[in-house]
Amino acid sequence: MYKILEKQPLNPTVTRMVIDAPRVAKKARAGMFIILRVDENGERIPLTIADYDGDKGTVTIIFQIVGATTHKLNMLNAGDCICDFVGPLGNPTELDGLKKVAVIGGGVGCAIAYPTAKALHQNGATVHSVIGFRNKDLVILRDEFDAVSDKLVLMSDDGSAGQKGLVTDALKTLIEQGNEYDEVIAIGPLVMMKFVCKLTEQYGIKTVVSMNPIMIDGTGMCGGCRLTVGGQMKFACVDGPDFDGHKVDFDEAIERGKMYAEFERHAYDKACNLFKAGK
Repeated sequence: MYKILEKQPLNPTVTRMVIDAPRVAKKARAGMFIILRVDENGERIPLTIADYDGDKGTVTIIFQIVGATTHKLNMLNAGDCICDFVGPLGNPTELDGLKKVAVIGGGVGCAIAYPTAKALHQNGATVHSVIGFRNKDLVILRDEFDAVSDKLVLMSDDGSAGQKGLVTDALKTLIEQGNEYDEVIAIGPLVMMKFVCKLTEQYGIKTVVSMNPIMIDGTGMCGGCRLTVGGQMKFACVDGPDFDGHKVDFDEAIERGKMYAEFERHAYDKACNLFKAGK
């Protein structure tokens, strides 16, 4: 069992938890993920490691309440325990040799982008971060990004926070201002990453994306997390989650991501009704 040490709502649908998991924390690196089960009857869900402290033995996760399991997880509080917390899984983000990087985060994807920006900052790289949200009520980790970025640009669709527009607007401006990036790292909704990659391809800038498709076992055995990258089938859990964004078939990934949307909504509604009934 893994104890929840801290719980903090970041906005109405996103929660941060700090978990006592010393073995995971000891080997965790930016870009890696864990798979958890809330209880012994629960489903397995992957969550990217949002932060970690090897000395304290803690791992931070940030999740959006979108399905039955994340709803159930959000019902727990500090002092409660999670049944399973397996990891770290996947490959860490490759940061060696990078001197100047643009880190692009969209929505809850900022929870994945932040540890990468932090690791780059700790490595001495120049970090320009662009984070985007639909509106001011959904902004998360603004102060955390500010602390590890040489330049931070906040964007919102409606202009209620930072500048009005998309993350691609801000990235294009930064590039046209003469910033020469060794790499762009984009993490967020598939559509956002797709258009970031379309933009950077025009300028010949290497772009890495973090893919989070449907995943079950985290070992490559189930095949649920398969993607097409450069015309070849890859598994996000063992080959990724980071991939060359210019080679990812985003249209296929988007279609696959819709496969279980109706089932997830039904499971979420059922879980909500059970909690309301006190069962």
